[in-house]
Amino acid sequence: MKKNSEREALRVEHRPENIARRLQREPESQRVSDLVLGGIDGCITTFAIVSGAFGAGFSAAVVLVMGFANLLADGFSMAVSNFEAVAAERDHLESVRRTEKRHIKLVPEGEREEVRQIFAAKGFRGETLERIVATITGNHRLWIETMLTEEYGLSRARYRPLASALATFSAFVVVGAVPLLPFLFAPLSMPSRFAASALLAGLMFFVIGMLKSLVYARPLLRSGFKTLLLGGTAAVLAFATGYLLHSLVDIDAS
Repeated sequence: MKKNSEREALRVEHRPENIARRLQREPESQRVSDLVLGGIDGCITTFAIVSGAFGAGFSAAVVLVMGFANLLADGFSMAVSNFEAVAAERDHLESVRRTEKRHIKLVPEGEREEVRQIFAAKGFRGETLERIVATITGNHRLWIETMLTEEYGLSRARYRPLASALATFSAFVVVGAVPLLPFLFAPLSMPSRFAASALLAGLMFFVIGMLKSLVYARPLLRSGFKTLLLGGTAAVLAFATGYLLHSLVDIDAS
């Protein structure tokens, strides 16, 4: 029953008019990777601070100050880094596009030969190959975009640095704040606060892993536990570092 409904949905999706509509849309750059990156890093770094501070014997006030200061500063830093990275990808794409445009203008026959060899390598021969070359090189925009994809392996997705930066920062702050919430409740003891923080952080890691698997059609539990394991490893390292420093160095934990 499930296979039949899936097959019918795919048939509808692959009707000629639906295929044409889908292919005419310019591919969008994915925000999923930005959200996952920000969420995981926000939770890992914040809970690492919680673990290190608890291991060193610091008070709840110190944990909150360190945690929220890091949340904003590191979140902004990460957003800026992602902005620059996406902007660099966009600038590289535009640079290559300008280069190909200039090459087509200066040495069109050489660029046609590149198209010919690219599609010959895909198995096209003779008259069919020549029709493909004529069709592609007859449309200036298609010619350039074909070279970007086939020669340089560049995606046609639109790069939006500001949107990527905002997505990373938002996920970093929202998810990263979760492990700090138990330290806002004064009646709880420090061990209880830390235990609650650890549970919330683990839940965030697991949920992020599951959401990522839903987007990329991966096994839910495996992805959830994998992300949980990675985040938990970072927390254990931070706790051990804080504990060792507290044992080796005379630290005022008040």
